[in-house]
Order: sequence, then C-alpha cells, then structure tokens
Amino acid sequence: MQGNALGACARLGLAEDERARRLAEAIISWQWPDGGWNCDSRADGHRSSFHETHRAAWGLQEYAAATGHEGARAAADRAVELFLEHRVFRRGGTGKPINARWMSTPYPSYWHYDVLSALLVIDRGGRGADPRAADALDHLEAKRRPDGRWEARAQWWRPADSPRTPDVVDWGRNGEPNLMVTFRALRALVAAGRTSVGG
Repeated sequence: MQGNALGACARLGLAEDERARRLAEAIISWQWPDGGWNCDSRADGHRSSFHETHRAAWGLQEYAAATGHEGARAAADRAVELFLEHRVFRRGGTGKPINARWMSTPYPSYWHYDVLSALLVIDRGGRGADPRAADALDHLEAKRRPDGRWEARAQWWRPADSPRTPDVVDWGRNGEPNLMVTFRALRALVAAGRTSVGG
C-alpha cells in the first residue's frame, strides 16, 4: 500500500510534499537485507515478499524520478537486483517457477506480483535488457496472441454487482484481449530490444 501511495503521489505532482518525503524514507528504512520488503517486520522467512517488493520498488522509482532522491533510487535498484537474481520468477535452488500465478498477465495487478509487472519495474530501473530477464521475456512473448495482442489473465478484481469487495470499474473480461496488458507487454519488450514500437 505504501509503495502504491508513494508512486501515485509522485505521478500526481505531490512528490515534494513533506508527507511524501517521510513516506519514502520510511519505505527505505523498512527494506530487508536481501533488497526486498515484507509487510510483517517479524516474518519467519529468510526472503522478503515479492508481492510487497515490486510495489515498494515502483513507488521509490517514481519518487526518485520526480525528486532525484538517491536513497530512493538505490533502494529500488536493490529490489530490481533481487528480481533479477531470481530471473524474475524462478526458485534459486530448482529454477522452477516460484508461483504459477506469477506467470499470468492480470490487469490491474493491484499489489500482486507477476512477470509483466516485474519486467516493468526492471525496465524503470534501467535493466530491461539484462540477460537474467530473458526467461521472463520469452514467456511474455509466448503469451502473445496471433493478432499481436495480449489477454488479461488471473483477474484480481470483482464486478460491480459482486456481493464481496466489488470494483466500480469494469477492467475488461478475463481471457479477452486487453489494451493495457498489450501496452505494458510491448513496453517491456521494446525496453529489452525485443521489438520496435511498430512491431
């Protein structure tokens, strides 16, 4: 939540607000030694959470871009390195996917980690063409439909008529071509030099 809030503040022109600065510094202070974050400061695991890490990193990237804050940039860069150490989605010991759901292309992803969201954070960190992202980029290319678009998969939101936590926005049907997923996928591929804007 804090990473999303910071990123939204930066995008809305509020990065110079004192409250944004305090939020950025708090997020930086919560970073784990492995480069990630976890919402539970007393978590039992040896690794931070990729779910919490990708939004914290994005928020710090946005904040650093708006303010030039070097501590925010450095903290976000450590998170990008964590993702790349795992080749975006692979277990360190076995090389298998850490979580099968990460292989989907949801929109919006909210706070959930997935390959496409991670590739965009890696790109914002200037590392889109890092060879350790190749497996994730191959996977993303394989998801492209014959018509050149991508589908939204693993929907996290509920329709407005849902009795439980409905969204007021219809983000599109799961499994259908999705403009935002397509835009985001092309952005990641262009950053990695895998396709041109027109291709």
